[in-house]
Amino acid sequence: MSVIGIDTSNYTTSIAFYDGKDGENCSRILPVKQGELGLRQSDAVFAHTKSLPELSGRLFSHVRGEDITGVGVSTRPRAVAGSYMPCFLVGYSHGKLLADALGVPLIEVSHQQGHVAASLWSSGHMELMEQPHLAWHLSGGTTELLLVEPEGRNVSCTRIGGTTDISAGQLIDRTAQLLGLPFPGGKHLDALSKEAEHQAFFRVKCANGEFSLSGVQNKVQQYYASGKTPAETAAYSLGSVIHGVFTATQQAMAAYPGLRVVFSGGVASNSLLRQKMEPLKPIFAQPQFSADNAMGVAVLAYRALEE
Repeated sequence: MSVIGIDTSNYTTSIAFYDGKDGENCSRILPVKQGELGLRQSDAVFAHTKSLPELSGRLFSHVRGEDITGVGVSTRPRAVAGSYMPCFLVGYSHGKLLADALGVPLIEVSHQQGHVAASLWSSGHMELMEQPHLAWHLSGGTTELLLVEPEGRNVSCTRIGGTTDISAGQLIDRTAQLLGLPFPGGKHLDALSKEAEHQAFFRVKCANGEFSLSGVQNKVQQYYASGKTPAETAAYSLGSVIHGVFTATQQAMAAYPGLRVVFSGGVASNSLLRQKMEPLKPIFAQPQFSADNAMGVAVLAYRALEE
């Protein structure tokens, strides 16, 4: 048994193959012009429509269609009422067409559930699919701390903390724009921060797992305007985000004792974040499966077919 997974998020086009043990993910970040902070939905839909056939061609150059027993696709950002984003329609239309052509089931999941599954699979902790645990979804559009619980062969994700305004990824991308770095800014800010001689940060206030980052953006701008170097500013921005995430995680682990915490989303690939979280004994996805990808979607589709 083997499956195909498709994910067309607001940042990345991806298609994956999974056979229950091994897998392969083909992806491409959506093109964003220098100095801009993302795409309009109409432009994202166009980029996915253009990229997905090429990526699927790359995958099916060595994956046989007759071996596929199911197709998984993310159809919305979260598995909650009212969660919708037009770019996911591209993945759904391609997935439905592929499933109908092959005569196999189509399994629909959410983008967020895919992130959780990709983290657990790539970190070697699939046993947590059957156990309650905490999970961070840290990305360009989302900074949510979740209580994850088994739900059939999938998982349910209940928000128990996170940001009350802009996401960690938005702050990071806006800092990168301030410093003249390309979008998305995560890996560029990560690399630059390692050159900083001083790693100061703003101590974000956090209560019951909730914190705000909109004010931190102003602090970052003021910090840079005061004459700090780009490297010090990068470290200041990342350090402020990490302080909020660390404090919220501590509070959640106190409220839900004994639960492991898993990190997913593009921001979770940051090396400074991984280093600073070590005292909490976290579980991190492999960096390539922290960012948006279709592997988690494929894993969930496989599990659904097993049931």
